[in-house]
Amino acid sequence: MRVRARAAFDQLGAVVREFWWRPAAAFGALLPRARPISGERGGAPLGTRVALFCHFDRKGKVAEHVRRYIEALRAADLSIVFVTNAGRLEPEAREWLLERCTWVIVRRNRGLDFAAWRDALSVAGLPRPETELLLIANDSVYGPFMPITHLLSQMPAAEADVWGLTDSWQHRYHLQSYFLAFSGAALRSSAFASFWEGVRDLPSKTAVIRKYEVGLTQYLLSHGLRCRALWPYADLVSSLGTSENEEERDNDSSAKDVLCRGTDLANAQVAARRIPLNPSANLWRPLLASGFPFLKRELLRSNPTGIADVGAWLDIVRAISPAEAEVILRDLTRSLRNLAP
Repeated sequence: MRVRARAAFDQLGAVVREFWWRPAAAFGALLPRARPISGERGGAPLGTRVALFCHFDRKGKVAEHVRRYIEALRAADLSIVFVTNAGRLEPEAREWLLERCTWVIVRRNRGLDFAAWRDALSVAGLPRPETELLLIANDSVYGPFMPITHLLSQMPAAEADVWGLTDSWQHRYHLQSYFLAFSGAALRSSAFASFWEGVRDLPSKTAVIRKYEVGLTQYLLSHGLRCRALWPYADLVSSLGTSENEEERDNDSSAKDVLCRGTDLANAQVAARRIPLNPSANLWRPLLASGFPFLKRELLRSNPTGIADVGAWLDIVRAISPAEAEVILRDLTRSLRNLAP
């Protein structure tokens, strides 16, 4: 009975969010922009390749997995503009960041990631004429499980002006915004500047997703920019329920294998009805199997859409990167309440 009540409550919440986002977006557009609390210049120079990294932690901490991500961005020769929506940073975290980042910006959590990236562009004076690559990223993922340099090398500017890792058809076609790379051509376009000038501090997550995450790709496409995903949704869906060794999988009767096959089949059936899935959640296993370098934090922390096979994450990530698996476990140990990893 309790499970049914929770499902009904979640369904009601989804309906409310669907109808609330438009008035929320209209109301947010009328509000003045919140100014950053502070912007400090760090010790690292600003180069031609820049990452805007958005962070949030209620206590102003910078967790271990976030620090590893920052170091991975630095190893890829990216200058980092770090912006937190926490409203404050612990002194030790602030000092750690100032040693490694070009800018450290502190703001309140108004408008979520898109307002934070907008403010980071403004404070750092980006893009500059010499900027050849701009990456926007956030701390909504664990990883990367591979070098960022390797990822960026697979995103040639000759093939697309804007690259994402995954694309989604939920609401409308769009690149998912947790990792987006803009080429020099995109940065010099009038569409890039006009989009960010129009970003407001919207008061709801649903409104931000619909107006800005979905809206960004649609806006850029309408202005002639080429947008492409490294792991396209169509390719992921076409791989569901297939294997290079089907006979071996058929002979494996382990509970985990049966569960995973069942989830693949369920996803394939949903996709066959042309109901769009969220690739970074529903298709997390096919993604990791194809070399995808991240795992969504929300999937492990709360699994809001009830993905059935999420319990297999630890064995799979340990096989890919034992060190990252332990980092994730430590973060879950610190943050989970009344849930199992």
